[in-house]
Amino acid sequence: MIGANKKKSDFATPYTVSNALTKGGAAVKLSALIMGLGNIAHKQIIKGLIFLAIEIGYIMFMVNAGAYYLSMLPSLGWRKQEEVFNEQKQIYEYVQGDNSVLLLLYGVATIAITLLFIYMWAENLRSAYMAECLAKEGKEINSFGKDVKSLFDKNLYKTLMFLPLMGILIFTVLPLLFMIPMAFTNYSTINKHLTLFDWVGLANFKTVLGLGGKIGKTFWRVLGWTIVWAVCATFLCNFLGLILAIVINRKETKCKAFWRTCFVISIAVPQFVSLLVMRQMLQEHGAINNLLMEWGLIQNPLPFWTNTMWARVSVILINCWVGIPYTMLQVTGVLQNVPAELYEAAKIDGANAAQIFRKITLPYIMFIMGPYIITQFTGNINNFNVIYLLSAGKPTPVGETAGKTDLLVTWLYKLTVDYQYYNIGAVIGILTFVVLSIVALVTYRNTKAYKDEEGFM
Repeated sequence: MIGANKKKSDFATPYTVSNALTKGGAAVKLSALIMGLGNIAHKQIIKGLIFLAIEIGYIMFMVNAGAYYLSMLPSLGWRKQEEVFNEQKQIYEYVQGDNSVLLLLYGVATIAITLLFIYMWAENLRSAYMAECLAKEGKEINSFGKDVKSLFDKNLYKTLMFLPLMGILIFTVLPLLFMIPMAFTNYSTINKHLTLFDWVGLANFKTVLGLGGKIGKTFWRVLGWTIVWAVCATFLCNFLGLILAIVINRKETKCKAFWRTCFVISIAVPQFVSLLVMRQMLQEHGAINNLLMEWGLIQNPLPFWTNTMWARVSVILINCWVGIPYTMLQVTGVLQNVPAELYEAAKIDGANAAQIFRKITLPYIMFIMGPYIITQFTGNINNFNVIYLLSAGKPTPVGETAGKTDLLVTWLYKLTVDYQYYNIGAVIGILTFVVLSIVALVTYRNTKAYKDEEGFM
């Protein structure tokens, strides 16, 4: 075999941390203690100094603040605000106590900074080992200028992805890392644990998932309605949008552009405005009830937002009015790309309209629309706008924190903003994320778009 004649040295040496620590020279190994030393030893002065500055900066941060924040994480603070008499000024002064929120936030941020430092420490070892290997092989070692130049050439993707990645880490990952530990504390207005709170383990999860307490019963009720809402809203929007797109796309249908424009107008109007208008029109003394009573069709106002069944049906139907045009446009684009030869061949074989739809149109649409439907389903579970702007979760039983039309996301909003049950809200946020992740991943991996990517090519 040709590959059998190759020597072991012919294969590229992986520049890993383990190889750097076991096979690297003295300068490389010392880089584990003094970052940048290996690069400086191989004349990569600026790169080595940058690594050294990172290490010095991290040590200074840990000495001045980081170590304190990490030491306070197990307790989250215990010193309360105190009133102390100032003999010199002859007045009472308040001595600031611990703030558990800030201690938790800074502690999580310190852990994140530490993980980032560990990554840079490993990168420092890999860089030093690579420079040493290149020097032994007699190859050119890139200067700092060439490394920077490569960021705008062959490594341009790193430059372009840096800002989006930092945005995700700062505005998405860090808030999640802050929310997750909050679920294991008693941070809420209950017993006034807002400034100082403690770790409570899995107690909040038992409260939410248990059926014995009011919160637990509310959670399972809201979860059940959330699933019903998501299924009905997703199915109706896609089914009716599909039918509408097929009807408009038929050769026999005239003025296709006019009909599409009529439905697209509902997209052009801001959803915020449309939903608030519909909410006012369906009030007890709104335009719909006033017209129906004036025409003599009803004697009493219809309970659109005061009866559970009426409210739930209303939000589902109004969501269809909002969502169908989007599905219609999506399906229209798919239908216009179905090969006409497939329809002609089916007609020659004697297939009727129902068979053509079932064997050609629907499979083609579902292949393209499968991922979109999954996205729409997860979006409906988190559809804050439609529920909150239409019904605000009403009707709400007396003494309950969630109304009969509240979804998990709107209930979470009320728990945190209205009731300040931050720990319970964090638990619900985690459970919602877990459920959505499992449903989205499992369903997507079972779609033909994932299993048979080239099936319709």
